[in-house]
Amino acid sequence: MKNKAIISSVIIISMCIVVTALLLIQQQNKRAAAAKIHPVKEHTARLQPVMERTLTEKVTVGAIGDILIHDTVYQDAYDGTQYNFNPIFENVKGLLEMPDVLTANQESMLGGVDIGVSSYPTFNSPHEVADALVNSGVDIVSTANNHTLDKGEKGILSASDYLNSIGLPHVGSFLNHEDRQQLRVIHKNGIKLAFLSYTYGTNGIPIPDGKDFLVNLINRDLMSDEIKRAKKESDVVIMSIHWGNEYQRIPTNEQRDLANFLANEGVDIIFGSHPHVLQPMEWIDRGNGRKSFVAYSLGNFISGQVRDYKDIGGMASIEITKQITSSGNTIELSNPAFYPTYVSSQRSKNYQVVPLEKAGSFGLKNADAKYQEIKDHMTQWLR
Repeated sequence: MKNKAIISSVIIISMCIVVTALLLIQQQNKRAAAAKIHPVKEHTARLQPVMERTLTEKVTVGAIGDILIHDTVYQDAYDGTQYNFNPIFENVKGLLEMPDVLTANQESMLGGVDIGVSSYPTFNSPHEVADALVNSGVDIVSTANNHTLDKGEKGILSASDYLNSIGLPHVGSFLNHEDRQQLRVIHKNGIKLAFLSYTYGTNGIPIPDGKDFLVNLINRDLMSDEIKRAKKESDVVIMSIHWGNEYQRIPTNEQRDLANFLANEGVDIIFGSHPHVLQPMEWIDRGNGRKSFVAYSLGNFISGQVRDYKDIGGMASIEITKQITSSGNTIELSNPAFYPTYVSSQRSKNYQVVPLEKAGSFGLKNADAKYQEIKDHMTQWLR
């Protein structure tokens, strides 16, 4: 019996040794298999490309030229009790609503009737002009031009108060130093647009001492400083600028030199005014992979002036694309366009701004030929 017990113990111990050995072999095989599989997984992961997500935002910015309200225009808009300028823009409202953001050059100060409406040479317009602009699709107006001080400080204050009351942003003339330091930045479709405005002068009317904030005069040092501030707070810098020679259809060397300066300082889009006639559009290569767009003059959009191209204006537009990635943002300008318009009237009454291609129905002779001439004139430097 004792021998049988010893034999049984030996058998049990042997079986345990065998089972243990088998388990060790199985674990070694698993580790070996894992060692072979793991590098393959790492290699496969390295082959997978890292997909960087890109977000694209787009906005179209448009601009129209001079809103210059002569006496014949505001008299036509008056019905004996109130002013209504809406009918003037009715035929181009659809056009003006096309851009996502639209700016206009408010040439005549909107001081209102309380300080007396007036025409050339010192303009002052009814507040209701601004109502019509808002109704037609205008989002911001430039107020720095040679007529800004036509009614002095009181004209600027009255205009600013009214524009603020109806929520129409304006740039170029200001209430005080703090107002001047406040950049006008419009946020649209994920893109921040900074609007600046300057004029060559104020028809010899001096700015009151200590009140340089009333109107922005062209000064390269001041412009450079403001452009730098605007670039920090926006994606795109847009300059409205009053320059050039009246009734001259090609920009001066001084205009082109200043345009190049502004572009090299970082202005992306330049909308010019003052000549009262159209001047061509152009690209400016900034040499850093970006380019600036300039329309040297957008002419009169509405005025009492006639003939010799003074009654032809239009809307310029440019597309802005913003690419947003984890490595940074890029801005691209593309697809510049120009839509000519014509100021129709009958004996200084019934003023209407109409698309130039349809102006034949409003009394303009050879409207089709004039339309093509203007399109060619405005785009000649883009081709």
